[in-house]
Amino acid sequence: MGKKSRVKTQKSGSGAMAVVSPKEMMNLIAELLQKCSSAAASAGKEWEEYIQIRGLVERIRKKQKGMSIVFEGSREDHFPELMSWAKENGASCECFTVANFGKEGYGLRATRDIKAEELFLWIPRKMLMTVESAQNSILGPLYSQDRILQAMGNVTLALHLLCERANPASFWLPYIRSLPQEYDIPLYYQQEDVQLLLGTQAVQDVLSQYKNTARQYAYFYKLVQTHPTASKLPLKDCFTFDDYRWAVSSVMTRQNQIPTEDGSRVTLALIPLWDMCNHTNGLITTGYNLEDDRCECVALQDYKENEQIYIFYGTRSNAEFVIHNGFFFQDDAHDRVKIKLGVSKSERLYAMKAEVLARAGIPASYVFALHCNEPPISAQLLAFLRVFCMTEDELKYYLLGDRAINKIFTLGNSEFPVSWENEIKLWTFLETRAALLLKTYKTTSEEDRSMLEKPDLSLHSRLAIQLRLAEKQILEKALACGRAKRLYFQKKLEEGASLPCYEESDIALLENTEADAKLPVILRKVEEGQEIQVDEDSPLLNGMKVVYGTNAEANGEQDQDNNVSTDVNSALASMGRSSQREEANLSASRTEDEPKENTV
Repeated sequence: MGKKSRVKTQKSGSGAMAVVSPKEMMNLIAELLQKCSSAAASAGKEWEEYIQIRGLVERIRKKQKGMSIVFEGSREDHFPELMSWAKENGASCECFTVANFGKEGYGLRATRDIKAEELFLWIPRKMLMTVESAQNSILGPLYSQDRILQAMGNVTLALHLLCERANPASFWLPYIRSLPQEYDIPLYYQQEDVQLLLGTQAVQDVLSQYKNTARQYAYFYKLVQTHPTASKLPLKDCFTFDDYRWAVSSVMTRQNQIPTEDGSRVTLALIPLWDMCNHTNGLITTGYNLEDDRCECVALQDYKENEQIYIFYGTRSNAEFVIHNGFFFQDDAHDRVKIKLGVSKSERLYAMKAEVLARAGIPASYVFALHCNEPPISAQLLAFLRVFCMTEDELKYYLLGDRAINKIFTLGNSEFPVSWENEIKLWTFLETRAALLLKTYKTTSEEDRSMLEKPDLSLHSRLAIQLRLAEKQILEKALACGRAKRLYFQKKLEEGASLPCYEESDIALLENTEADAKLPVILRKVEEGQEIQVDEDSPLLNGMKVVYGTNAEANGEQDQDNNVSTDVNSALASMGRSSQREEANLSASRTEDEPKENTV
């Protein structure tokens, strides 16, 4: 199966491996776990908490310097072996090769002309690293006894990856050696790079990503050192923060959902070779063929020989690309900015507004999105804002009036305003809210553009500033749209224009005509900011959902959407406090168990 694995132990600056006593390290780990498991920082204190957690992590990293295992040679040296391994195990490798595409990193280059919708790549199940292969590996005994591993498939994959990396005889070694040694997601940013994101809508996710990763590392370090079934794991002797960060980032970049072998449910997987594809706008063209038990990908478009082959990752925002993939996509047709809105429970009309929203399938408090395209608000957000701005009489009309149920269907349709006054209020609200959000940034758009022109700007600083600027541009567009709409409806009111009326037959026009959405547009349960999955009836997927993949090469992560439920988190926190008392004899410092979120 190719060349023998070449690994080496990193050396510290002095040429000797770092030496630290187990007790000293366990004390630091306990302190980190306690800090990361404490209650969420109060508003405005998140940055201070991040600095404290980062300080502890850096102390740990300093003591672990030289303890990680890395492969010799450059990443590119291992691509021939990857291709040979893939071919030997039934993957298709005839019409492409791995190539360097400069700023886009490595990707797949066509070695012949490929037609749109041509099946050009397939990867059999046996090549995939999955939660199931982890259960059948040396990690299996620990997995069977640890609730966190069972609840967090992405973390299971990360530990599976580390165990196989340390095994010279691992079947997946050609794949693992081909992975990047570092990534460009915020986990690898310098503190000053993260600081550039302060004031953005994305910064909370960045800070949470770091905190979650640190908490997970501390928990699993302690577990590996103390749990009897972990005694045979290769991580027992060497499990550094840098190791875990690398594994977590690799999984973030590449994890994808595939059906289990019996097709009864979905599981997480790393898909070698396919994960080399970079992203572009388009449609999802990857599916899982249950009959042949393999992942398949058809060409998104026609490709000429020597052109790069792209896939579409899904409807992701640039915040998601930067945080979870490590790149900024300049032409992102699905870019958006999160905006949290809610009806105050102290408001006199709260009950009525909440009831109208409930009938429309919209929560009274929710994280919506402002979009980069026109219109900047979705039908769901339009419906929410209309209800949010309703008078008591208007609420009664939608609750008690003739055909009240049918009128609910019009809330998300721009053609049927509640009233001219209501339209003026909602667009004024949007204009004001966008203006207030723009004031939270520490720089202007012009200043950001000037900074991006600096030739010596680091990649991570550039990514942070590009994201910051993209957010502002979306908010500026929303502000301008709000102002234009407000003026338009003010004119309508001044002119005494009649409100458009709908007929019963118009209800059909409010329904989404796409095959995957039979309900009226405002009632569809697709969350703002949620990635859209391929329709279950798609012939490409043979009845199975397969979430779009990730980019390996843009260096980042796939997704952090696999959050452990609140009840599980509560149980973990409680278990942590209990463990803290029971295992006090193992360490002089207080310890707590578990990460509360499954966010790799």
